Amino acid sequence: MEFIIPILILFVVILAITIFFSFVPLGLWISSLAAGVNVGIFTLVGMRLRRVVPSRIINPLIKARKAGLGVSVNQLEAHYLAGGNVDRVVNALIAAQRAEIDLSFERAAAIDLAGRDVLEAVQMSVNPKVIETPIVAAVAKDGIEVKAKARVTVRANIDRLVGGAGEETIIARVGEGIVTTVGSSESHKAVLENPDLISRTVLNKGLDSGTAFEILSIDIADVDVGRNIGAQLQTDQAEADKRIAQAKAEERRAMAVAKEQEMKAAVQEMRAKVVEAEAEVPKAMAEALRQGKISVMDYLNMQNIQADTQMRESISKSGKNEIINKDKK
Repeated sequence: MEFIIPILILFVVILAITIFFSFVPLGLWISSLAAGVNVGIFTLVGMRLRRVVPSRIINPLIKARKAGLGVSVNQLEAHYLAGGNVDRVVNALIAAQRAEIDLSFERAAAIDLAGRDVLEAVQMSVNPKVIETPIVAAVAKDGIEVKAKARVTVRANIDRLVGGAGEETIIARVGEGIVTTVGSSESHKAVLENPDLISRTVLNKGLDSGTAFEILSIDIADVDVGRNIGAQLQTDQAEADKRIAQAKAEERRAMAVAKEQEMKAAVQEMRAKVVEAEAEVPKAMAEALRQGKISVMDYLNMQNIQADTQMRESISKSGKNEIINKDKK
């Protein structure tokens, strides 16, 4: 029993020390004191209670104070709780101070919370970035396609980083300027001879308006001649016209065939009427004989005349056939 009490006391002491160091980052507090940054021990405990990682606040604070920046613990902690990157904001402020760029903590925090890399923006303000556009195809007035690729040198505009358009807008506007310049040229040769026409036109349009960048220069990296779009369009139009003409000719042919069939049907109809009329002749002859309008001898004489006529027609046809056969031989 005498040994149990000291062991319990030792266990309680160790547990108390463990709990104390879990809530009180003593090493971080000592580091801040050594760096000349006054951060109370209760402030660090409060960070633990607010679920803030003290190292994410104290280390950037030490860095900022050493660089001569007047930021406070509350500012850094508020930015951390808002979901920002405290270390990146402090690095950006230090870089801006060294480059003599006017950048406040509130502005840097707003840029960071807007989803932009504030450190990269400061670096781009010091060291401009080159954006290369994809190949843009445009057609001159003479129908020749021109393919151009540009390199745009931009510098970040700190004041317009919040709410300003990004690189995609710059690329789209430059592409639009290339299409406008080439499309307004009388000949593709003018663009090939003076590629700076594109640069001047694009720069004069003020393409960096409303963007997070300032365009310093636009250089045409490559200009190539593409297809003869005008000739291709004319060829396609001629082919379309030919198909239309063929369709109309086929329509007229079909109408002619239909008309021919109609005429054949009309001929057959007339022939049928003739046959019908011829069938009425014997009936009329019989009726005339019954009524005594003609005698039997008159009828026989008519039959003889018809037989004589048929005989003469057959003799004339046979004579014509013999003459044709002799001519062929």
